Amino acid sequence: MRTLLVDAARTLVPPKGDRHGPLPPVMLALTVVTGLVDAVSFLGLGHVFVANMTGNVVFLGFALAGAEGLSALASVVSLAAFLTGALAGGRFGVRFAMHRGRLLASAMTVQVVLFAGALGTTVAGHDKVGTAVQYSLIVLLGLAMGLQNAVARRLGVPDLTTTVLTLTLTGLAADSGPAGGAAPRPGRRILSVLAMFLSALVGAVLLKIGLSLVLAVALALLATGAAVLWRLSVPGAGWAAAP
Repeated sequence: MRTLLVDAARTLVPPKGDRHGPLPPVMLALTVVTGLVDAVSFLGLGHVFVANMTGNVVFLGFALAGAEGLSALASVVSLAAFLTGALAGGRFGVRFAMHRGRLLASAMTVQVVLFAGALGTTVAGHDKVGTAVQYSLIVLLGLAMGLQNAVARRLGVPDLTTTVLTLTLTGLAADSGPAGGAAPRPGRRILSVLAMFLSALVGAVLLKIGLSLVLAVALALLATGAAVLWRLSVPGAGWAAAP
């Protein structure tokens, strides 16, 4: 238990000289954004994912088989937007390869613009999801989450993918017990799962008030995280070097 708590504390407040600097808490914030976005896309945009492409591919298969309540077109548009965002994330990774802080800060700044566009679209539509609003949000959020996923992959911070928890949960179980010994980074892994779970729960609750409220919370998190990273991303920071 002590190891778990110490690891969780080090993830939330990295000690001076930590290999990944301020990246772990910022990436936890991005995990929270993912949970909020999943609530928006699945519950508010017609059972489609813009962050979880595994679920989206499965939904596409279900939709093509004629399952009710699912749209093949929505899934295809989401996949296309996500892949386009991931492609842009790859370009960001090359451009800012020498400074991980600026890489993530730049990506989050683009996300702020995309989320602001999504929020503006929702407000203009008075929180009503017609076809135009639905597909506009799928494209804008899909682009943002594809970008986030690609950049998180490039950063190489263990157990903080920000969008997918399958491997995190697998590692938490498989690396524990008599066969695997003590799981490495148990606190970080549990924090990642909790961040996704609680943000999805909060997103679902806030969605009852309005779609724009959930997007506004996500936008505020992104803007805050980007501002913090820009401030901390000084030249020559040890944690900023590629792993």
